[in-house]
Amino acid sequence: MDNRKPYQLVSREWKSENTVFDINGVKVGESLLMIAGPCAVENEEQIFTISEFLSKLGVRFLRGGAYKPRTSPYSFQGLKTEGLVMMRNAADKYGLSVVTEIMSADKIDELCEYADVLQVGTRNMQNYPLLRSLSKIDKPILLKRGMSSTVEEWLLAAEYLLSGGNHKIILCERGIRTFETATRNTLDLSAVALVKALSHLPVIVDPSQATGVRDLVPSMSVAAIAAGADGIIVEVHNQPEEALSDGDQSLYLDQFEKMLPPLRKAGAIHQRTFDFDLPRVPVEA
Repeated sequence: MDNRKPYQLVSREWKSENTVFDINGVKVGESLLMIAGPCAVENEEQIFTISEFLSKLGVRFLRGGAYKPRTSPYSFQGLKTEGLVMMRNAADKYGLSVVTEIMSADKIDELCEYADVLQVGTRNMQNYPLLRSLSKIDKPILLKRGMSSTVEEWLLAAEYLLSGGNHKIILCERGIRTFETATRNTLDLSAVALVKALSHLPVIVDPSQATGVRDLVPSMSVAAIAAGADGIIVEVHNQPEEALSDGDQSLYLDQFEKMLPPLRKAGAIHQRTFDFDLPRVPVEA
């Protein structure tokens, strides 16, 4: 009987040691990542205010959507190219790396111009033509788990990326759809521990999308690190009550700052340090 897993390159049978790669001076898979920012780029004042705040705390990665996949066609769809320019300008001013979502292969060249990490969202995890195209580029990919996808399907999506030659992959658990309606999704932290055992790829957690409730984000962030995650990605907004998307799950600035000390303690238990506590290394242009 053939007991080999359907995924090969992402498995620990193929590579036993953890994958580590560099993004602008940060060793992903070694340092614990903190990726923070608004769900969507809304205007210049917003993204510059948030970027300055994050930079002062030492955060290295700015998240923000310029192209937004929304369930309703009437919801805010993002500022598109204008949003990318705003985010890149803010990131450059405050020394941040940009993480933003890609929705289609025809936007790869544009997003590669402005972003440091391309995020594949939950709706596109099994968009195989997109995955094949992203497998050919030299940009890190943040691959979110599909909202109704199994762990095996998630890892097979990552296999598409590695099989095409892109080995800079970050997996992201963002909650799965279940019968529960008290939270936006159900955060599957057991999947984090399981995937860390099955795969050598770094795994982070998105507690904002998983819970949909800002007051749950700090405790779930600590729980994610305790489960062995390699970092977290959270939504932060300077005025969540006025956010054009996902305001209810976005942390206030002071709320985010208060969350950092418990995260440091959780990381210390695993003898790991967050990237926001590391000295900044100048990045060559």
